[in-house]
Amino acid sequence: MNREILKSDAFQRAELKSETYRIYGILILLGALLVWTVLRSLAIGHLRLLLAQLSLTIVAMVYELFMLWTVRRALAGEARVPSTFSLINAFVEAQIPTLTLVILIRNQVLSPYQVLVAPAMLAYYFFIILSTLRISARLSFFTALSSAIGYIGVVWYVESNNPAQIDPAGFPLPVYYVYALSILVSGGVAAFVASQIRTHVMAALRESELQSELEQVKHDLDVAQSIQQGLLPAEAPDLGEYEISGWNKPADQTGGDYFDWHKLHDGVYAISLADATGHGIGPALVSTSCRAYARASLLSNGTRESVLDQLNGLLADDLPSNRFVTFVVIFLDPSSSEVKILSAGHGPILWYRHATDVVENIEAQGIPLGMMAGFPYEAATVGRLEPGDVLALVTDGFSEWENPEGEDFGIKRLEDVLRSSKGLSAEQTISNLRTAVEQFCCGTKQLDDLTAVIIQRKEQHA
Repeated sequence: MNREILKSDAFQRAELKSETYRIYGILILLGALLVWTVLRSLAIGHLRLLLAQLSLTIVAMVYELFMLWTVRRALAGEARVPSTFSLINAFVEAQIPTLTLVILIRNQVLSPYQVLVAPAMLAYYFFIILSTLRISARLSFFTALSSAIGYIGVVWYVESNNPAQIDPAGFPLPVYYVYALSILVSGGVAAFVASQIRTHVMAALRESELQSELEQVKHDLDVAQSIQQGLLPAEAPDLGEYEISGWNKPADQTGGDYFDWHKLHDGVYAISLADATGHGIGPALVSTSCRAYARASLLSNGTRESVLDQLNGLLADDLPSNRFVTFVVIFLDPSSSEVKILSAGHGPILWYRHATDVVENIEAQGIPLGMMAGFPYEAATVGRLEPGDVLALVTDGFSEWENPEGEDFGIKRLEDVLRSSKGLSAEQTISNLRTAVEQFCCGTKQLDDLTAVIIQRKEQHA
């Protein structure tokens, strides 16, 4: 994963941006050195030194401005930085303090050995500190190594031309090697800091990448939710003395439940509800497929009693062994009040009979769809809706939702809600179901999709 981040455009842009800040820092440093050089040279009246140091500083600044131009072009996508760019640049910059020491030695402002310990050598450390902005431990240490080599080169030059024993300001040679070692040690510290910066940059980019991916997933889920909700019926049909209402609330942005209704060619209404195993995007795709197959099967010329066999065969071919769909369809004939109920493993299907104030739980005709191809389903349950009767199709998200004590809402409470809702509209009955389960669960998390369809025949009043 780290290699992917290192190769990413975002990380390369972060490196280039950090490089621009580093070059700005060097330009500020060189500007300060330029001012200091002018003031110092004018104070001691050394024109030759002034010209030499001005020349070096101006050349260095022009070089850094060229580097800045190169990096900014790369940031703008107009050019690519060669792979050797950073190594060459690190070596060249490390020699700017070296050349400064050489100029001071050649102009004899100080004794050669005084130059080796003069404040000018502190420039090495400034360049090493700024090298951490390269976000590379390797380059930071390479900067320090190049600086140490340059400093030792100056030491050898001085030692070969000005032996310490004839220069009262000279220290024993090992002292200057200690200075060189301190430059290397500072490079090790800078390399450690650069590696930490690199780690944090990579972590920040990874977090940003994950956030971007999560936002994309959320966007995709929002789109999927919009599409899935758009497939649900927008409004109930006007059936005179019959009412139909449906409601769905997924546990996630998308769910495995759906309900549907439509009018068949002979005036009979097919009202269906399905519950695919699980919840989320996978079950949502399964339920969408089931809806499409169900509509095609119900509108075909086949017998209605064979719809479960057709759907089961289609879904068994599509679904893996751990996926299945519970499904129920009710055929309502408004002209005769006859209902035919076909259920593939779905429950509960509750029939509230107004005349006796009894709630009957209708049994399924067979196993859920997609579990076993060729499974024979039993004949439909046939009955007649009497005035005041209610058929409630609900998914198990209602009955299995637990309260803080771990107790299920259960089917018995569903039956009680149906009894207490007699005489109310189908929409109000669903509202009562929602309120009852939410109050019972006292804020516990909804772990499964909730879907309900109410079919009822209005009471007849004298």
